[in-house]
Amino acid sequence: MWDRIEPLMPADPVRGRRWADHRRTLEAIAWKYRTNSPWRDLPDELGPFQTAHKRLIRWAVDGTWQEILTAVLAAADAVDDIGWTVSVDSTVVRAHQHSAGARKKGPKAATSPDHALGRSRGGLSTKVHLAADGRARPLALTVTAGQAGDAPAFEAVMSRIRVPRGGPGRPRTRPLAVLADRAYSSRAIRAHLRRRGIRAVIPQPSDQVGHRLRRGRRGGRPPGFDAEVYKQRNTVERCINRLKQWRGLATRCDKLAIAYQAALHLAAILIWARP
Repeated sequence: MWDRIEPLMPADPVRGRRWADHRRTLEAIAWKYRTNSPWRDLPDELGPFQTAHKRLIRWAVDGTWQEILTAVLAAADAVDDIGWTVSVDSTVVRAHQHSAGARKKGPKAATSPDHALGRSRGGLSTKVHLAADGRARPLALTVTAGQAGDAPAFEAVMSRIRVPRGGPGRPRTRPLAVLADRAYSSRAIRAHLRRRGIRAVIPQPSDQVGHRLRRGRRGGRPPGFDAEVYKQRNTVERCINRLKQWRGLATRCDKLAIAYQAALHLAAILIWARP
């Protein structure tokens, strides 16, 4: 995997100190999230934990993790290794008490940044929304608070599917088809996919079917649905299972949403770089 990732790593800065060894730093970050251990428990052979943590945050802020993932996707598309029948879904991740800071009071509480933490009956949680290709690998993802709905985040996830082509031309942003469960059955989502020329394979919930039938002719025709193609929707569930093999992703301990999302990007990079 390192042979595929090494050419994509940032070069040393022109001025200032050189980067610490990229491979050791990536192994340190991956070890932390694979085991869900505290940063201070990082083994000595993986270097100082401060170096790994700072690198995780710095590359999240400047977009390096996203750039590496985009480059890996472009390399896969160049050899026709992406299945463009895409499945979309979300998963809820419980937040550990370490992910929540002290309760904020006063005027600053209203202007504090959103760290994708929401409180519901189950406690603090985060929701990961993602799109997976036809071979159960993550194409795009985003995080929201745990109580957020699936449908409102659909367009945000779709807008993150952007795979550059090897030659001239715009990046590819349109899958052949999008598979999703009944939570995504809305007129807005179907219209969005229709405008972009993407086939929607989304079943209707029973209440929508009943409402259409009660309206008679005014209810219109039912939306098209291919039950055979819909059987492939398990790819997104398998993709979620792959990500949650990392214990630090299955349970969130990060205070910052940008750090947790960067760890998701690293896991996606390693999934795609695996031979």
